[in-house]
Amino acid sequence: MDSTNIPRTLPRFSATFDPHTLSEIRRAAATGIYDIRGGGAKRALPHFDDLLFLGASISRYPLEGYREKCATDVWLGGRHASKPIHLKIPITIAGMSFGSLSAQAKEALGRGATIAGTSTTTGDGGMTAEERGQSQILVYQYLPSRYGMNPDDLRKADAIEIVVGQGAKPGGGGMLLGQKISDRVAEMRTLPKGIDQRSACRHPDWTGPDDLEIKIEALRETTDWEKPIYVKIGATRPYYDVALAVKSGADVVVLDGMQGGTAATQDVFIEHVGIPILAAIGPAVKALQDLGMHRKVQLIVSGGIRSGADVAKALALGADVVSIGTAALVALGDNDPALEAEYNAIGATAGAYDDWHEGRDPAGITTQDPALTARLDPVAAGRRLANYLAVLTLEAQTIARACGKSHLHNLEPEDLVALTIEAAAMAGVPLAGTDWIPGKTKF
Repeated sequence: MDSTNIPRTLPRFSATFDPHTLSEIRRAAATGIYDIRGGGAKRALPHFDDLLFLGASISRYPLEGYREKCATDVWLGGRHASKPIHLKIPITIAGMSFGSLSAQAKEALGRGATIAGTSTTTGDGGMTAEERGQSQILVYQYLPSRYGMNPDDLRKADAIEIVVGQGAKPGGGGMLLGQKISDRVAEMRTLPKGIDQRSACRHPDWTGPDDLEIKIEALRETTDWEKPIYVKIGATRPYYDVALAVKSGADVVVLDGMQGGTAATQDVFIEHVGIPILAAIGPAVKALQDLGMHRKVQLIVSGGIRSGADVAKALALGADVVSIGTAALVALGDNDPALEAEYNAIGATAGAYDDWHEGRDPAGITTQDPALTARLDPVAAGRRLANYLAVLTLEAQTIARACGKSHLHNLEPEDLVALTIEAAAMAGVPLAGTDWIPGKTKF
């Protein structure tokens, strides 16, 4: 047979050396620089979609959505603080700094959270007047960098969050490139304008839980024991980290999984350090239970929360509150397909724009360029965020009622099953159609 007549098979890409991997090798070889981005882990990971609720029928009695209430409020910080926080909904806005975000975006987050009856968080870089002015409840992040930190702002805040780690980069520091260090950002952070900055990966004045206990005590003294003290950790060793935070005196623990990623850092860090939030909630809850502190010390979880179903599942697994970052930015208007042409012009596309650190965001959210930031109307953007938070809450209530629950906090692991063995093992709930929990019960 003439070899020219033999049909050729279609080219086949390697699963190991796929097109993205090949392009990254070429980029690294050409530049000698590692890739920096935001957006959280992009690899497929076990997540809340791998869990399902068992709605009520005969063995459980559902609630009628139009006639029976399902409460959503939550108190935070009652362990030690004389002024604990009361939220109308168990969904908060995660810390995202002024510098990383525009002043208009920070104002919009405060407006939206206030309409919804929840809190927002300063992030690294200090407290802006716009954010404090529009946030009914504002949590002040106390980070290793100490950028913008002063005792007066600590006292103005409603709670203080000591950041030990973040889900996108547990054990690592964040990055803020020089093009986002404007005059105002430089002044607030006491930094030179236009120079790249990297936040420290650990606090300069303590190296372990004993020093953390001292730091918490000092912050309580500074704020007259009024403010709840949160401790935020990236999800790596959640059982031990949560236990140590509680023993150090934390009122609230914030646990951030690797799908969280509004901060910029190395791509290799985002994809290969930390664990999914689905795998972290169970050990964190067990640590609280073993110490007799579950529901006494509140647990906030974050990292990839998108829908009311995610909210309900996180609460069913034992969290008290969830926190959103990326989804909040999308609600404000980021990654909008209406801006596709402008995303294309900077080498990106709507829905995959993650170069937030470069300061060229056409939506005016993750930039300090005055011409771009002026595009964002903080009043309209705040309303969009409030609408989104309302939908998340209504969706979570719908699920809770279907499970016969009169409060979102009454959801429990027994209401859940898993679709995959991995999710069943991580979440500690049975594989659907069985009573098997991998690693805990016999099949």
